[in-house]
Amino acid sequence: MKINTPSKLEKILAAGHLAVTSECGPPRGSDPEVIVEKANLIKDHVDAINITDNQTSVTRMCSLAACIKLKLMGLEPVLQMVTRDRNRIALQSDILGAAAFDIHNILCLSGDHQSFGDCPTGQNVHDIDSIQLIQTVRHMRDDGKFLGGDEISRPPKMFVGAAANPFADPFEIRVPRLAKKIAAGVEFIQTQCIYDLDKFELWMKMAGDRGLLENVSILAGVTPFKSVGMARYMKNRVPGIEVPEEMVKRMADTPKEKQPEEGIKICIESMQRLKEVEGVRGFHVMAIEWEEMVPQIVEKTGLYPRPSVD
Repeated sequence: MKINTPSKLEKILAAGHLAVTSECGPPRGSDPEVIVEKANLIKDHVDAINITDNQTSVTRMCSLAACIKLKLMGLEPVLQMVTRDRNRIALQSDILGAAAFDIHNILCLSGDHQSFGDCPTGQNVHDIDSIQLIQTVRHMRDDGKFLGGDEISRPPKMFVGAAANPFADPFEIRVPRLAKKIAAGVEFIQTQCIYDLDKFELWMKMAGDRGLLENVSILAGVTPFKSVGMARYMKNRVPGIEVPEEMVKRMADTPKEKQPEEGIKICIESMQRLKEVEGVRGFHVMAIEWEEMVPQIVEKTGLYPRPSVD
């Protein structure tokens, strides 16, 4: 059963517009002004703002608190929620907490392994996985019940999202995994950073051939390079990201002082090509600690001004 939620992001997509989302990482402290400053940089150029949930397993201000701050600013947050740190009781509790503040978008994630972060000896939970979290949110929303079977007095009205990585190994399971998330009830997908456009287009064609793109909105993830060092790091050190060698060479052949500008140019060129890929319904712009560049990227790709919806 399809229930239309009050999500602005859902309305943008339903109206046939290319959606634009971005994200902010919460601070490693309790000062909410960090989130306020980042959000103010991008708020007029995006439809919704993701708040990451202890990304890379590094302890930060919780996603829920930061999302509430955005909501109080009159902005549209996307609550990221990982299954690494909470059991099903805590997950359902936080979903209700978000709903209490009329947060209407959620991104269901597994989360990076704790060994990558600042508490490598911490215990992960993974009582349920990201696909089961999708099912949980849909059950709470559509059926109005907790996993234990009891009725929810005010069910959460959430537009349900998840992540997808078209580039992780083994490649042959990438589309079947997307199919599982769609079967679980996901409604929008934000992808991993796309640099290998050919491989992404192949993934989209394979998904389309299975009829999956009719049932989900794909937001293509992009991240601009700040330097050739970042390009090399993304290519060689970040699992699940594929950066073509010619892209690294292009950054390397650019004078150091002009590399940020070249990185933005590559990002914009990629988005222009991705706009033409059948099934792409928008973009998730991940300008990591470089939020001030999001307006330029959105404007130069012809995605500004953003449409208004009732």
